[in-house]
Amino acid sequence: MRGGKASGRYAEFGVESASRALLSPRAWGPVSGAVFRGGWDVVRGRERLPAADQPGGRLGLPAGFLIGADGRVLAAEYGEQAYDQWPVDELLHLASSHRHAAGRPPER
Repeated sequence: MRGGKASGRYAEFGVESASRALLSPRAWGPVSGAVFRGGWDVVRGRERLPAADQPGGRLGLPAGFLIGADGRVLAAEYGEQAYDQWPVDELLHLASSHRHAAGRPPER
């Protein structure tokens, strides 16, 4: 996806870009580690520099979606800063409850 198309698709699902993405100290370690590792790979010739124009911008906030077998969005989680992640226990509980609601037995 390029430029407007990507931005439009992100916006369609309520995913946004904001300068607050990098304001949380919880994000600083993972972001600086990724920048260091990526920079080291560029210096060693294993990677190229990222494109100057990133689809959706460089300050995108994370979002996660639980998608049903029929393709519908069953649940969504929108991050407030760059390192927000959907808690795995919550995601598994949501997936299990939607599975029960669909009349399927729980997986073991």
